[in-house]
Amino acid sequence: MSLLQIENLTKTYGEKTLFDHISFTISDHQRIGLIGVNGTGKSTLLRVLAGLDSKESGEMHHANDFRIEYLPQEPELDGSSSVLEQIYYGDSEVMITLRAYEKSLQQLEREPENTDFQSQLLKKQQKMDEVNAWEANTTAKTILTKLGITTFDKKVSELSGGQQKRVAIAKALIQPADLLILDEPTNHLDNETIEWLEEYLAQYQGALIVVTHDRYFLNRVTNLIYELDRGNLYIYEGNYHTYLEKKEERLEQERVSEEKRQNTLRRELAWLHRGAKARTTKQKARKQRVEALRKQSGPSSDQSIEFAAGSNRLGKKVIELDSVSKEIAGQRLINEFSYLVMPDERLGIIGPNGSGKSTLLNLMAERISPDEGTIDIGATVKIGYYTQDHQEIDGNLRVIDYIKEVAEVISTAKGEEITAEQMLERFLFPRSQQWTYIRKLSGGERRRLYLLRVLMNEPNVLFLDEPTNDLDTKTLSILEDYLDHFPGAVIVVSHDRYFLDRVVDKLAAFENNGEIVTFMGDYTDYMEKKKADENHRAALRKAEEDKQPQRNIRRKRKLSYHEQKEWDGIEEKISNLEEKAEEIKDEIAEAGSDLGKVQELYQQQEKIEQELEQAMERWEELSLLVEEIEEENSKA
Repeated sequence: MSLLQIENLTKTYGEKTLFDHISFTISDHQRIGLIGVNGTGKSTLLRVLAGLDSKESGEMHHANDFRIEYLPQEPELDGSSSVLEQIYYGDSEVMITLRAYEKSLQQLEREPENTDFQSQLLKKQQKMDEVNAWEANTTAKTILTKLGITTFDKKVSELSGGQQKRVAIAKALIQPADLLILDEPTNHLDNETIEWLEEYLAQYQGALIVVTHDRYFLNRVTNLIYELDRGNLYIYEGNYHTYLEKKEERLEQERVSEEKRQNTLRRELAWLHRGAKARTTKQKARKQRVEALRKQSGPSSDQSIEFAAGSNRLGKKVIELDSVSKEIAGQRLINEFSYLVMPDERLGIIGPNGSGKSTLLNLMAERISPDEGTIDIGATVKIGYYTQDHQEIDGNLRVIDYIKEVAEVISTAKGEEITAEQMLERFLFPRSQQWTYIRKLSGGERRRLYLLRVLMNEPNVLFLDEPTNDLDTKTLSILEDYLDHFPGAVIVVSHDRYFLDRVVDKLAAFENNGEIVTFMGDYTDYMEKKKADENHRAALRKAEEDKQPQRNIRRKRKLSYHEQKEWDGIEEKISNLEEKAEEIKDEIAEAGSDLGKVQELYQQQEKIEQELEQAMERWEELSLLVEEIEEENSKA
C-alpha cells in the first residue's frame, strides 16, 4: 500500500541543485537506505519529507491521518523534562494517557499517604486499561533499558550528549508512525547497541527511511537503496551489497551510452566540416543535432589516485607503552596496559562508550600523561591525528586555501608529487568547488575536508578517532583505499563494524575495569570468538545445573507431608485471592468520591495483592520441585 507519493520534487541551496524534479513512492513496510556524498542533500530531503523544510516545487500526496516520526542528526530535547516525559510526547491518545499516568505515579511515590493522589492514580490506571497503553509503557522502558538509559525520572539536562541521543532514538521508536525517518541513528552508539537496533527495526511495523554511513546496518536493515547524486535520484532494489552490484551495472551502461554519444558527435562534426551539399533545412537540422549532443552531459568519472602517500621514513621504533594506567574523574579507565606498535600496524580500538578509547589515543599522542607507566615514541614518528572534537574551521577560507595552508603538494613513496588540487579531487571536491567558501559546505563536507588536511601533513602514523561519524559511504570507501596504500602505522577508534573489518587486522578491546585485551583478527573474528566463548561458558553452567538437581532429588524423592498438603490447596488459594482482588476493585469503582472508603479499600487491595504475589511465588517453587521429583522418579 502506498503511504507517500512524491512527484517532481525540487530543492536548491544557493547555486547548487540538491534534487531536481525527483519522483518516488514510499509503500508500507519498505526499508529504504538513503545514501549519497555529503552535501548532496540527504538530510534536506529527510527534512522536506518530515515537513520541516520547504520545497521549491513538486507535490507530496498522503492520507489525512498519515503520521511521520523524524529523528534528526542533532536532536533537540527539553532539558527540563524527565526521560519518560520526553519520550511520551505527541497528541495521540496513548501518549497523553502515558504522560498523565507517569505524572500521577510520581506524585504518589512522593506522598504515598495522599488520598487525592491515590484516587487520581486509580483513575489513570483505568484509563490505561481503556486505551491499551500498558504495552506501550512496557515497550518504552524496555527500549530505554536496551539503549542504556535506566533512570527514567532523571532530567534530560542531567544526561550526557550521548545519553540524550539515545533518549531521542527511544522517543522516535515509541511514537506511533506510518513512516519512521532516521538521520544517522548509529552515530555515537556502541556496537552492541547498534546490533540491538538492527534487530528492533527488523520487527518495526511501519515504513522506514534511514541515512547512515554504517554499511553493515544498511545491509541488514534495508531492502531498497535510494542514491542522491548531483540532483538525481537513483533507486535500487535490494540492500547495500546489491546496490554496489547494480550501480556498477548502471555506470557501465552509462559509459557505453557516452561512448556512443561521442562517436555520433564526431561523425556529425566531420559531416559539417566537410561542408556536404544538402538542402538548407536538412543542414540546419544536423547543426541543431550536433548542438544538442554537445549540451548532453556524460557520466562523471570518479577520480582515482592510487599511490602510497607519505615520504617521511618511519623507523623500527614507533610507540611503546609499558604498564600504562590512567584514571579520570575517579574512574580507572586504563589499567597497566603494555603494547608495542609496529611500523605496519593496523590496530582497531573498541569498547563501550566512555570506556577510555579516546583517552588511550590521547596518551599515545602525548596529549595527556599517564598516571603510571611510560610511553616511548620513536624519533622518526610523525603523527597525524583525526579527532572527534577538531577545532572549528574558518568559514571565510576557501576550500583550496584551507588545504594549501598545510601543503601545496605531497610526495609519494616513489618520489612523485600530488598537488593539493588533485588530492581535493580524490576526496570528492571537484575543481569547480575548490574555490567555494568553507561556510557554504555541509557538516559532512567539512569533516571530509578536515580529514584531507590531516593527510596532507604527510604523517607516517595515523590516529583516527571515530572517522566514520558524519562521513558518507563514498568517502569511507576512498579512505579505506587510501589506507590500503598507506606505508605507515594506522590506529583506529571506531564503532563501524564494516570499517574495522576492512581496515584492521588486530584489536585492542576494552573489557572490564580498565582491562584491555588484544586480539589478532578483525571485528567479525572477534565477535565470533566472543560468542563461542559465551556459548561454551553457558554449556558449562548448564552441565553444572543439570548435576545439582539430581543430587538434591536423590536425597528427597517425594514432597513432605506439609509440602504435599500445601501443594494440594495452593491453586484454590490463588483463585480465591484473585476473586477477592476483583471484588475490591469493583467496590473501589462503586465508592466514587467517598475518599475515606476508597483509602480503606485501597489498603485492603494492597494486602490482597501482596498475599497473591507470595502465593504465586510459592506455587512456582513447589511446581519446580514437583517437576524435579517426577523427572528423577521417571529415570529411576
